[in-house]
Amino acid sequence: MARDPSPIPPEELTTTPPWQALTAHHRAIGSAHLRDLFAADPERAQRLSVEADGLLVDLSKNRVTHDTLTLLTGLARQRGLAEHIEAMFRGDRINVTEDRPVLHTALRLPRDRRLIVEGSDVVADVHRVLERAYGFARDVRRGNWLGHTDRPLSTVVNIGIGGSDLGPAMAYDALAAVRGEGLDCHFVSNIDGADIASVLARVDPETTLFVVSSKTFTTLETLTNAHTARAWLVERAGSERAVARQFVAVSTNADEVVRFGIDPANMFGFWDWVGGRYSMDSAIGLSLMIAIGPERFTELLAGFHAMDEHFRTAPFERNLPVLLGLLGIWYTNFFGAETHAVLPYAHELGRFPAYLQQLDMESNGKSVTAAGLPVAHATGPVVWGTPGTNGQHAYFQLLHQGTRLVPADFIGFARSNFPGGDHHDLLMANFFAQTEALAFGQDAPAGQPYRSFAGNRPTTTLLAERLTPFVLGQLVALYEHKVFTQGSIWGLNSFDQWGVELGKVLAGRIAPELRAAGDPALGHDGSTNRLIGWYRRHRSDTA
Repeated sequence: MARDPSPIPPEELTTTPPWQALTAHHRAIGSAHLRDLFAADPERAQRLSVEADGLLVDLSKNRVTHDTLTLLTGLARQRGLAEHIEAMFRGDRINVTEDRPVLHTALRLPRDRRLIVEGSDVVADVHRVLERAYGFARDVRRGNWLGHTDRPLSTVVNIGIGGSDLGPAMAYDALAAVRGEGLDCHFVSNIDGADIASVLARVDPETTLFVVSSKTFTTLETLTNAHTARAWLVERAGSERAVARQFVAVSTNADEVVRFGIDPANMFGFWDWVGGRYSMDSAIGLSLMIAIGPERFTELLAGFHAMDEHFRTAPFERNLPVLLGLLGIWYTNFFGAETHAVLPYAHELGRFPAYLQQLDMESNGKSVTAAGLPVAHATGPVVWGTPGTNGQHAYFQLLHQGTRLVPADFIGFARSNFPGGDHHDLLMANFFAQTEALAFGQDAPAGQPYRSFAGNRPTTTLLAERLTPFVLGQLVALYEHKVFTQGSIWGLNSFDQWGVELGKVLAGRIAPELRAAGDPALGHDGSTNRLIGWYRRHRSDTA
């Protein structure tokens, strides 16, 4: 039997006393300007900054007061957030629609810890798989794992989608400074044939390792790309035996892995309690382990674990994920903000906003509570962003002078992994200038209203000394737990994703209709029937 996902009281969120108090508070201070808030409190920046394990988060440029945070943390307590946190870490089946525990935090527990869930020590299970993956990664990195012509493998192609792609691909770019020499990784996810074709055109069939990542080993996009890669390799090798040497799987479905032709000895497993978007620190990170090495991957896990411990133990008033989550609720539910920008001032974090899109929007993009009731309030925002300073020459115009309120996180570092000339100082000068301009704005010169900057645009600043594996782990876990905080307060199950299922079912029905001979009867709506007909008349039969 699944347990109640949290001790959330039965009343509707918007009718609770803390929510009503926040509504009244917003009426009182919602229009207050950051200029005035800073003028009234010279110590505001110090009071509204929190540091944990070297990660500094400045909340002072948000449209909040001490009373706002007191009311928000009171809401978190009334909604049972502390108990819900413990339920997750303990291994309760808080994913109620799939009747599963949610234990991605166990993936980064140190070897000497124990966590017994339903009679099994999950930490021991995790480290058994981790050691196998580390051993394989070391063999590839040292040139001991040979391809079908006995040449060492120097290229890795990761084939997955969603959490089996976004996490490893993001981290591969983010950790460019610590990647091994002579090893390249490519990430294929899109079922559009251009994706796999562009990669296969650039790799050597004698020295390429394919890592097929799919929990069920039935995911349409992943298996379609994997079969294309398999056919390509077999054709060039002239033998099916090449598959056994140059394909490995990350999956829980041994039968399908064997049917594909991969030796089960080369399958690395994980568990149902690891959600796809929370899986990059499991065996799903195998390609990343090969790229950065087991030692660096261990540092990444340590960063995750440090933030886990902070989230679990820090009081809400100084708890970074809780505070970020509560600020998101403040803007989404009381200011009506519909989007949230994440703006890393680090080229290596170019894929970080895209990674957070799945983490946040797949988790909390829901209109039904965990209890199966319609929500009466807004839930997850649209998450977006690109690295600075590119965004400054694109959409920052809207952030500064547009009509929409867009809360934003600015992520920066004191030291660059690629120092040279004045680049990093100029980058960070822009970083600090943008948050100042967004907060305080500028009055227009006489007769030039187009040069007016209203300011009062909220930002949160996150700073670390340097982007390392440890810091990347901290950042990912910070946002994981921010999303969890918001889902708990909104009453959602943040760990299922039924919203992606209907499209998959319909695609499975439509695909044979696109290829059928003759003029098949179509049972869709008028628009879809007409579009399918147009496509059938114009499609090429070229494979």
